[in-house]
Amino acid sequence: MQQALPDRLGRVGRLKVGGRALLKRLPEPAKVPLRRLRGKHNEELAFWREQFEANGARFSSAETSAYYERLMLAMAEEPTADFLAGKIVADFGCGPRGSLVWAPNALLRIGIDVLADRYADEFPNTIRSHGMIYVKSTEKIIPLPSDFVDVLFTLNAIDHVDDFPAMCSEIIRVIRPGGLFIGSFNLNEPWNLTEPQRLNEADIDLHLLDHLDIRSYRASRQGQGYEPFLTGDTEYEPGETGYAWVKATKPASA
Repeated sequence: MQQALPDRLGRVGRLKVGGRALLKRLPEPAKVPLRRLRGKHNEELAFWREQFEANGARFSSAETSAYYERLMLAMAEEPTADFLAGKIVADFGCGPRGSLVWAPNALLRIGIDVLADRYADEFPNTIRSHGMIYVKSTEKIIPLPSDFVDVLFTLNAIDHVDDFPAMCSEIIRVIRPGGLFIGSFNLNEPWNLTEPQRLNEADIDLHLLDHLDIRSYRASRQGQGYEPFLTGDTEYEPGETGYAWVKATKPASA
């Protein structure tokens, strides 16, 4: 049974009764013009090269690990990483910075990224130092078995894919029944070369959240980054540019 959700959910137009989502669908987003994947991936890799040099030619540091730990624990609404002990944990759209280094008690830590092999070429020593397995995902297929992952994080990554419905289906597929989905989404942002999806609440519901059991849903308008989530001082109205944080479980029937 889903837990009672706070009033702030009403402000983003979400309510679930008897497992059925009651949500006035927003207009479908405009179709994104086709972009060559090579150009998009080169742009993303150039960003990470700049970050690598800015961090002293490394991606492993106590500061980076602490950043991901604070952020991901806040998304998960957990005080410590103990809930990951003995679990298979994955981060979809992980980047090359070691986003799961902070969870050494996990049974297995998997970074899923379309550029995983490029990261291994560009930053080999850094990648090998993270204690993670980096797996290359295509734009439509995650190369993991079905019902495999206990906890799947994703942090502002799903709007980077070209086929949003397909990737949502794959995310659902690889999580085990009863497993956790913990995600952050950018809402109602204009698309660009590296982020070809303009995600809205209705699309996220239709392709992802309607297939999961929502445990918590928080939304905040843009302007202060993720800080409102960390302080609990969130404000948001449907259709605004903002962020959503979701914690959900995969039902046994999914």
